[in-house]
Amino acid sequence: MDTLRIGLVSVSDRASSGIYQDKGIPALEEWLASALTTPFQIETRLIPDEQSIIEQTLCELVDEMSCHLVLTTGGTGPARRDVTPDATLAVADREMPGFGEQMRQISLNFVPTAILSRQVGVIRKQALILNLPGQPKSIKETLEGLKSADGEVKVPGIFASVPYCLQLLDGPYVETNPQVVASFRPKNARRETLS
Repeated sequence: MDTLRIGLVSVSDRASSGIYQDKGIPALEEWLASALTTPFQIETRLIPDEQSIIEQTLCELVDEMSCHLVLTTGGTGPARRDVTPDATLAVADREMPGFGEQMRQISLNFVPTAILSRQVGVIRKQALILNLPGQPKSIKETLEGLKSADGEVKVPGIFASVPYCLQLLDGPYVETNPQVVASFRPKNARRETLS
């Protein structure tokens, strides 16, 4: 069986030059470890806000490392150096606008400036590439969604749709820990799990 391969890319001028420690990749690694019950491998990259370098890195992770999923963190705002979405769109075969729409929807529950985010979701070859926010708290909220005090999901996180999307791209069958994020797929796309 094909092992799920995930690329994690932190886009930050300052973290990549050692001015401060990157928080994006550790936050993503920790979240994935708690959310996924399917075995997976991770490839990480810490790079500056340079469009050509971001494009090259995304292409390498998909084309050479055969990642099924690539998550980027940082560089998605309106500032001139924020070019992650531009680089992502430049290497995309198809856009998946629902991901960006839902990420902004989640963030709007916390800050009115969520509308300034330019995060996108795209498909390149067999891979899904998603631009996530830069802050660990926002990364978790975006992936998991909003839950009430009793744990009921009020606004679904984007990761609920990721396993089915990967399945539609002929990737591995991915299962999640429902306590963290319940993955959704139509009944006809579900596999019986042997317990």
